Amino acid sequence: MDRWTGILKVPLYANSSRYYRVAASLCLSASTKSLSVPAANAIFFNGDKVEGTGNQVIERLSDLQKVAEILVSKFGNSINAWVVEAPVFNGPFAVYKDFIPSVNEYGEPKSYDADGFPASSSIVLLLWNCLKEAKNVISGKQKEPYQAEVSTSTSSTPRTILLGFSKGGTVLNQLVTELGFAPVQFTEDVSLANKNVTNGGFASLQQDQIIPNSKDSFLNSIAEFHYVDVGLNTQGAYITNEDVIDKISERLVQGAPGIRFFLHGTPRQWCDGRRIWIRKEKDEFFRLLRGATRKNMGKLYIRERLYFGNRLPELQIHFEIMEHLDVS
Repeated sequence: MDRWTGILKVPLYANSSRYYRVAASLCLSASTKSLSVPAANAIFFNGDKVEGTGNQVIERLSDLQKVAEILVSKFGNSINAWVVEAPVFNGPFAVYKDFIPSVNEYGEPKSYDADGFPASSSIVLLLWNCLKEAKNVISGKQKEPYQAEVSTSTSSTPRTILLGFSKGGTVLNQLVTELGFAPVQFTEDVSLANKNVTNGGFASLQQDQIIPNSKDSFLNSIAEFHYVDVGLNTQGAYITNEDVIDKISERLVQGAPGIRFFLHGTPRQWCDGRRIWIRKEKDEFFRLLRGATRKNMGKLYIRERLYFGNRLPELQIHFEIMEHLDVS
């Protein structure tokens, strides 16, 4: 299978002056040179900007396209990789206000609230805009009109794998909160939605199963959460609301598909003596998830991994973790 790669610059809304930069590495049919339906969409939310360090490792791993390459190497050539950069920066600080309305001027959340499902709704819209732009770019290189390759093997939405790096973990927290309050959508419902649903003007053609076509379809497609060395200068790096985790557990009891949580960390965040709340929040999040696994044996999986445990908590390992992620 071939791939199309590029940096997309798209607004969330047509009249918006704010643009998202998204690095994409997408499955491309070798025969038709058109986009094909992936096994999964891996979506990576980046953190604050780090510039002028002079460190080649940090500079290389700050490149969105390089991160997309890493995702493909980790999850396989049959996935689509999307690396999302915040649309707004206050100096170096990433601000994901479209996804988390409660964030302050530095992108730090006051709380996580599922009301209105802002993150899932915005992400679906962003992916659709990215997909539309990618198709336009590809069709511009083709003599024939663009046509997406239709999958003949399945009519279900591809799985979604979510990764949050550093402050990007706040987007995962918001999505975990929204998932807890989302209705369970069974396989037959997903298939019906893919055939019949038109949400916000999205065409409901089979060829557009490349990405979910509604927030409910998106939330129910989530298979994995990867917290990648997340941390904040204030509290809120991890979910510590027991009610949210209880609702995730209830979804699994109701028949929702299984879900996996991975907590990847380095001494940079987990051993920071000046921000001890990061480790405390991580431990509490893990404790809550572990309690939920006892109620949902086999359907909820958690794994905690410390990387570079014998190294100093320097900035380089904060970025190096990307290349060393164990996602098994």
